[in-house]
Amino acid sequence: MDARLTSSPHLPSPDAPWQEWLTYGLRWVTVIEPSVLMSASLVDRAPVIKHVKPTTRSLTLHAYQEAQPGPRWQALYDATWPAYRRWYAGQGPPARPSLDECRRALSEHLPELMPTWKRLCRLTGNDPVAARMLSMWGLPPFATGCSQVVLPGEQPVLIRNYDYDQSLFEAVIASTDYSGHRRVLGTSDLLWGLLDGMNEDGLAISLTFGGRPGAGEGFGIPIVLRYVLETCATVEQAISALRRIPVAQSYNVALVDTTGRHATVFVAPGQDAVVSPLNATTNHRLNQVEHPAAAARINSVGRLARLNQLHADDASGERLVAAMLQPPLRNDQFEIGFGTLYTVQYEPAAGTATWYWPETSWTRGFDSRDDVRTVNLAA
Repeated sequence: MDARLTSSPHLPSPDAPWQEWLTYGLRWVTVIEPSVLMSASLVDRAPVIKHVKPTTRSLTLHAYQEAQPGPRWQALYDATWPAYRRWYAGQGPPARPSLDECRRALSEHLPELMPTWKRLCRLTGNDPVAARMLSMWGLPPFATGCSQVVLPGEQPVLIRNYDYDQSLFEAVIASTDYSGHRRVLGTSDLLWGLLDGMNEDGLAISLTFGGRPGAGEGFGIPIVLRYVLETCATVEQAISALRRIPVAQSYNVALVDTTGRHATVFVAPGQDAVVSPLNATTNHRLNQVEHPAAAARINSVGRLARLNQLHADDASGERLVAAMLQPPLRNDQFEIGFGTLYTVQYEPAAGTATWYWPETSWTRGFDSRDDVRTVNLAA
């Protein structure tokens, strides 16, 4: 059959099952560049469709709202687990911590997340490999790029670019209430972790890779960001949490809240967290370059200099977003896994977040309905 779509796929109704939204996204990726992690496992279960080479690099994102893990999370798991399993167990399951070790680590360091983790495990059919990955204890190491800046005050703003390999990006925005008393909105990773986000108490958070190679004993950072937003209402509380949670790799974690506080916290395996008043960070330790060659390859110093210049000029949030969409902050090295997949601006006082790309934007709140968007990353 002809693989080309002659018209846009039919948009499901807002209350349609999440599976229909995934199918809708699959129909789009027959004619555009897919977000491979989301689509590859779907293709295994769908009719074989000849791929038509795209003329632009595009990305399909899914957004869902689900207070407690249920059908929407289940569909996300079903769609992505084959790809995640290959990644997690790539060196064989024995290379990763045992299920008992993962359970003990969660119980000791992130006990408030245990009820949600157990519910997620049940939704996987109690798959022991999935349970281990979902704990995010002792994950395979991974590194991202990214730039971030905060504007504190009564109307605080957190703005960041996410630079990563498109084929490894989940491309999901989730609004949840796993704690039952604090809604959370953010960009999903590893099925229930977060790359960035905010909660309804007015706390926003994001991360950049901290530049140090290697890994140690600890959690993958996405579950740490989830934990902070599930359990903390202020920057002060978030700093306290980050001081005690062991992490597996180095990161700069940006924080801002509606009380006017902000901080950037450098976390790394086996060392105390370092709390800084810096407004901007890229991909080295706060404002200190520990690995010059690695920093130079991704222009970490140049990007930070641009952010610092904008901050010194008292740039508004609107101006910062515009700068994030242009070089040197925006990166287009998609072929080597260092392209800007999105810019996002969190406005916790307003309860909204807006994701940006060169040609469009997408604003969502805690109560926004499920939706799918296809965006152009680069012409």
